[in-house]
Amino acid sequence: MVDRLRSAAEQLEAPTCPDCHIEMRWYRSELLADEPVPVIAHLFVCPHCKRAGQTDTTFRGNLGSPGRLSAPRFTVHAA
Repeated sequence: MVDRLRSAAEQLEAPTCPDCHIEMRWYRSELLADEPVPVIAHLFVCPHCKRAGQTDTTFRGNLGSPGRLSAPRFTVHAA
């Protein structure tokens, strides 16, 4: 999930404030939907008038299996 957020943030272009006509600053990103297609909302705020803006990133297709996500677990036997 963190990799998805990073890749989405790298490809992101900040919107322009419709009132001030300056570039908005990134505020935060949040996951809107994970199934069936991941959607991440990126929230922006104008540094001058504090107006909020939002852009969404939708991921298409499967990125492939990441393989094992956790370390092997060892069983403990009572003596």
